[in-house]
Amino acid sequence: MFRVSRLTDYATVVMTCIAAHPDAVLSTADIAEETHLELPTVSKLLKLLGHAGLVDSFRGVNGGYRLARPANEISVAEIVEAMEGPLGMTECSLSDGHCEREKQCGVRGSWQSINNVLDNALRSMSLADMLRPAAHAPVATVALPELKGRTAS
Repeated sequence: MFRVSRLTDYATVVMTCIAAHPDAVLSTADIAEETHLELPTVSKLLKLLGHAGLVDSFRGVNGGYRLARPANEISVAEIVEAMEGPLGMTECSLSDGHCEREKQCGVRGSWQSINNVLDNALRSMSLADMLRPAAHAPVATVALPELKGRTAS
């Protein structure tokens, strides 16, 4: 099964928590309490999200975190990449030359197409979309090009 890591899932939870309070600077403790996540986990996530430029941090008594950009300008893909690195279903969908079978591989192009669909879906979903109830969130629909010459045996 393909799935994002637990930390990536938690990162989306933390980001939606912050996005739900656009005019506030939230402390790590506030975020941990609201999301029901452990304080050390929230601290780790905020550090990674800060390094990725997704949240701004403020020091001092009234310090904390807020989004670096409006929620509608932050894609789910950016959050996933902050936690997981570049999006790629297979090694060859990220870059050339990492697989010794690359030259004779018959499925590389298909994996790259699948990777592009996933990338487009994650980039089309904003953090603001994540705040909406699931029934009202936009549904990404994609059509894969027909894989000519491929038949099931």
